[in-house]
Amino acid sequence: MATTYHLISSVTCPWVQRAVITMRAKAVDFDVTYIDLRNKPDWFLEISPHGKVPVLKVDDVPLFESNAIAEYLDETVEPRLHPADPIKRARNRAWTDFLPAFAGDLSGVTYCRSKEALPAALEAARRRLQRLEEAIAKERGNDGPYFNGDSLSLVDAAYGPFLQRFSISERVLQTGLLRDFPLVSAWSDALLADDTVVGAVAPEFTAAFEANLERRGTYAWALISAARAAE
Repeated sequence: MATTYHLISSVTCPWVQRAVITMRAKAVDFDVTYIDLRNKPDWFLEISPHGKVPVLKVDDVPLFESNAIAEYLDETVEPRLHPADPIKRARNRAWTDFLPAFAGDLSGVTYCRSKEALPAALEAARRRLQRLEEAIAKERGNDGPYFNGDSLSLVDAAYGPFLQRFSISERVLQTGLLRDFPLVSAWSDALLADDTVVGAVAPEFTAAFEANLERRGTYAWALISAARAAE
C-alpha cells in the first residue's frame, strides 16, 4: 500500500514552502489542509507541540518541524537531495542550521517598518549575506547554479522561500542589497527561476503575502500602497 502524505499548512509560511519544495523535487503526491495561524484549531494544537506549521502526516503519523520533515523525506524518497559525500552532507546540514539567523535578518529588511529603520536592517542582513557568499564559493566552486552545483539540494529548499519573499519586497524597496554579493545574487536568481521553488506556494500566495505586509505595517506595504494610489 502506498504511503500517504497530508501537509498541514498556512498560505504564507516559508517553512511550509520548504517542505513543499522538497516534496515537489521528489514528485511526492500529497494533500494539503490550510489553517489560520491566528486562530489555530484544537486538533492542530494536539499534533503540533510548538503550534507551528508545517506538520506532515505520514500515513496519519504527524511529523513536525520543517527540518525534521525534510530529512525524513530525503531518507525515504528518491532522489536524494543531500550530497552523497558524508563531509559535504554534514556541511550542508550545518548551513541549513544557519538558516534561522539568515532568515531573521533578511526578514528584518522584508518586514522593515519604516524608511528610517531600513539602514540598520540592511547592515544586519549584509553580515549574514557575507557569510553565505563565502559558503557558496567554498561549497560549489565555479559550478552552479544551486548551492552545491547543478542540482537542487535541501539547502536550496530551505533558503529559497526567504529569498522569494525578499524579492517581492525588494521590487518596491529597491535596496540593491544583493548587488554586493554576486554569488548569492546568482543563486537567488536561479532559485526564483525554478518552478519547483516558486511554484511551491498556494495560488493566493502573493495576495496573502501583501496582506501580511499591510498587517505588519511595513515600509514595503507603504510603498506598494502609494504606488497603487498614484496609478
